Amino acid sequence: MQMHRDVLTIGETMVIFQSNQIGSLENITSVSPKIGGAESNFAIGLARLGESVEWISQLGNDSFGSLILKRVRGEGVYNNHVVFSDKGPTGLLFKEQITTEKMNVYYYRKQSAASYMTKEILNNVPFESLKYLHVTGITPALSDSCYELTMHAIRLAKHHGVKIIFDPNIRFKLWSKDKAFKVLHEISALSDYVLIGDEEAYFLTNLQDPLEMCKKLDVNNDKVIVLKCGANGSYVYDGQLSHVPGYPVKTVVDAVGAGDAFAAGFTHGLLQGTDIINCAKIGNAMGALVIQQFGDIEGLPTKDVLYAFLENDNETSDVVR
Repeated sequence: MQMHRDVLTIGETMVIFQSNQIGSLENITSVSPKIGGAESNFAIGLARLGESVEWISQLGNDSFGSLILKRVRGEGVYNNHVVFSDKGPTGLLFKEQITTEKMNVYYYRKQSAASYMTKEILNNVPFESLKYLHVTGITPALSDSCYELTMHAIRLAKHHGVKIIFDPNIRFKLWSKDKAFKVLHEISALSDYVLIGDEEAYFLTNLQDPLEMCKKLDVNNDKVIVLKCGANGSYVYDGQLSHVPGYPVKTVVDAVGAGDAFAAGFTHGLLQGTDIINCAKIGNAMGALVIQQFGDIEGLPTKDVLYAFLENDNETSDVVR
């Protein structure tokens, strides 16, 4: 029996080794295993908000793969189409917090199990029941077969009237700038919602003005562009540009995962029938909450925590009694 889900996302998740200490990894004596990947971060963010979401991936037939599946499944994310493979290992990632402002990220994902994903992994996935397909620019960068998988998912979504949410999530360590430029423009043109960072938008448009960036990205005048600007909040463009203020954060503990949290919050708003300005407001709040804890997913809030934060407009006491 097929379980209902509203949102589908496809991509690689890795085991993250991270210390809660600041300093070079050569001087750190212990690290803790966590999990992270743009698509599973997004899925877990949505699941914690009570939404029905499925994540599809290929994991190495190893202990790290088992760890990832247990964590994702434990968050209430559908995972019926996740597969294990002997073709490659589960990818690993190390985070090195050099200072409070600077972090180095080291990937060990070349020829990982996920990089061998093919479009056949989507066989028997019920696209007809979906409302949204979430796509990032990471999956097509992993390999040629992962690019084909991404485009196949987009074609299936289009065929079934499923809206496409695209987060470029540019990783220049995975492919050349020329190839990234071409493929990201290709996917953007096919998407209904483009959630893009301001530096990514500069790369894809060579423009700096928010309105001009959004106009250039909206090539067919048929999509919503959301420009994410970190502490400065976000801009929403749907033929006209609106600024949505961000939420001040006293201390940024770990900035990785903020964009994925934003995407989860924005998509939650869409699923709840919220207007796009308030969808961006929810996304801004999610981003502000997740960066206050170590790890990609640890700071993702439940629905109660998120709405308490929004209602209090971030003016909460340091101590809850």
